Amino acid sequence: MRATGHITAGIGFALGSALGSALGLALLAGAAGAQTAPTRDDIVGKLNHFEEPPEVDMPALKQQVMERAKARIKNDPGPVNRPLIAPDLAKLPAFNAQIQFDADTPIIQPDSYQTVGRIADAMVHASLLPYTFLIVGHVESNQKTREANAILSQRRADAIRDVLVNTFKISTKRLQPIGLGEEQFLDRAKPTSAVNGQLQILTFAKVPDAVPPHPTAAPAPAAKKPAKKH
Repeated sequence: MRATGHITAGIGFALGSALGSALGLALLAGAAGAQTAPTRDDIVGKLNHFEEPPEVDMPALKQQVMERAKARIKNDPGPVNRPLIAPDLAKLPAFNAQIQFDADTPIIQPDSYQTVGRIADAMVHASLLPYTFLIVGHVESNQKTREANAILSQRRADAIRDVLVNTFKISTKRLQPIGLGEEQFLDRAKPTSAVNGQLQILTFAKVPDAVPPHPTAAPAPAAKKPAKKH
């Protein structure tokens, strides 16, 4: 009986150790998979190297994205070889954010609000206050049409702009949302990679100097009435 007891205890110890190891591995895997928000300084460090604004007409670019996404081109080179629609944007200081949205919607998942908050903190840092920013939405290549993905990327960029303005009180004049869909992959070699679904914040231009108000002209002195003769 004693031998059996030792065997039973040994098995119980071995099972307990195995379960403990499995639980530890599961917790580590969960921690590794959890989204870690970047720090404000991480974001500032990515965005504060602005040199000069690109020659990009933003309204024209939005129209071009939709026109190209709708086009049915016979000789389309495919996602891997598709040329960038706005290559000059790739020269701007950029922070790539892993923002989680509900599938096929512009609804931001709660876990990503901390990251959006850190972006807002960075935008009011002294070194970034003089600048405006692009909020650039992307979508990885998938089963949906390029047109649908272009629209979704624009809606997601708009959603981030709205949270920055309404929740974190960033001036709307400093933010321009633009959705590039599949027209400017972040990793062209792997168009279906989740990396291509990241959202970008780009330092775009300097905030225009406020025009000083024209001084109000002083009213002309009233003309003196001639004295009456007695």
